[in-house]
Amino acid sequence: MERVRSRLSASGRGIAAWWQALPLSAVFALFFLLPLGLIAMVSFWDYSEYEMLPGFTLKNYVQIFDGCSNVGDLCVTLKTYGSTLKFGLLVWLITLVLGFAISYFLAFCVQTSRMQTVLFALCTIPFWTSNVIRMISWVPLLGRNGLINQTLQGIGLTEQPIDWLLFSDFSVVLAFVHLNTMFMIVPIFNSMMRIDRRLLEAASDNGASGWQTLWNIIIPLSKSGITIGSIFIITIVMGDFVTIGVMGGQQIASVGKMIQVQTSYLQFPLAAANAVMLLLCVLMIVWALTRLVDIRKEL
Repeated sequence: MERVRSRLSASGRGIAAWWQALPLSAVFALFFLLPLGLIAMVSFWDYSEYEMLPGFTLKNYVQIFDGCSNVGDLCVTLKTYGSTLKFGLLVWLITLVLGFAISYFLAFCVQTSRMQTVLFALCTIPFWTSNVIRMISWVPLLGRNGLINQTLQGIGLTEQPIDWLLFSDFSVVLAFVHLNTMFMIVPIFNSMMRIDRRLLEAASDNGASGWQTLWNIIIPLSKSGITIGSIFIITIVMGDFVTIGVMGGQQIASVGKMIQVQTSYLQFPLAAANAVMLLLCVLMIVWALTRLVDIRKEL
């Protein structure tokens, strides 16, 4: 009798757990899985200049890699994906260094929790304004007649305005770092705050230097936060087209920008095929990152 009661109690808890997960699962299915399935379905449709033709065709995927079979010459798609991946890696590396340094300072160099809270709040101030406004704010600084060029010419370091400060790869990377560094700081800081300070004291008592403590204790225990921050940065940069369009002067190619252009020309099936390929590329990167570190303990 007791076994029957325990089984009924266990099944009741299981049903209750399913009911608790149902609202979030429904939202996830309605606003993520369903649109994703529609994009995948449309990617196999045909299209003309003025309409989409439901059906099944691989023409869009073939068109994406058109010309990629030429030996020694990269096609437009591979060049575009290479450019997007380049921005992703550069922004990831810079935000990782900045995010780790800032998180380390907040977690281990600031003594009081009140000051940590104040300094952490200061890091979030840029998020109080729109991304577009923060991007446009760089134009008066980096332009040919901007503040930086005027200052450099005024003190005699340059004779002519520096052209590569704006509408270039430099300005795109700078804007990405400005907009997204916080996504690297938050998970790393969270991981560092969970580190038992007694481990650091034990390492110091055993004669470990600061670099040894950093390399053997802090970095390994912060890997989950680094992985989560890396996923945020990679997924944001790989799909972004607004930042590249504004800061690149509409002259720099990216996969997100290519999809946006195809959508503006009503080439929805081709844009959907590119979106599927971009999603697969990002998922492979995320899969590789999650193979290195088990981030479930961080969530």
